[in-house]
Amino acid sequence: MISKLHYITQGKTPEEHLLNLEKACIAGANWVQLRLKNMDVDVVLETAKKARAITSKYQTKLIINDYYKIAKAVNADGVHLGKKDECPLIARDFLGNSFIIGGTANTVKDCTVLLNKKVDYIGLGPYQFTKTKENLSPILGVAGYQKIINELQTKTPIIAIGGIRLEDVTAIINIGIYGIAVSGEITKDVTNVSKFQEILN
Repeated sequence: MISKLHYITQGKTPEEHLLNLEKACIAGANWVQLRLKNMDVDVVLETAKKARAITSKYQTKLIINDYYKIAKAVNADGVHLGKKDECPLIARDFLGNSFIIGGTANTVKDCTVLLNKKVDYIGLGPYQFTKTKENLSPILGVAGYQKIINELQTKTPIIAIGGIRLEDVTAIINIGIYGIAVSGEITKDVTNVSKFQEILN
């Protein structure tokens, strides 16, 4: 089951990522994505092992961003692949069917490619400007999501991502988006986990 709320970790150091991840777990997040950028693979592996230990304690699903081999090595629940990461079919072949595979998209074409590669969910964005991601794709907004949802007509969960705040959620969900991924709003204030969940449910 794909959660309606994905927390994506933030932090200046691996330790900060783990601290924020555990805070989110304590606050009731049932799905976290460990997203470490520009770090040595060995550091990512060690951090992922610690993240798995934390998430296991709270029965929280752990998704590893980019590193599908590390996802398997630490027995995470899945991997999220960006547009420049490994092909989902290769990751699926390596991981098997028990792992969740998600992919990043910005357009109908991106989504169609991912659907043809049988991903379990699509992270579609950005909803609006966000400092979390470098080389940001074109902003979608509610109208952009509506257009893509109407064209796709898919049962695969679409997760909105990119600068989403509490006040944005209702409008996003009302057009048929399955769920949301949040980073900054939860890192800043972990009590937002339950506030987001309340709106989503």
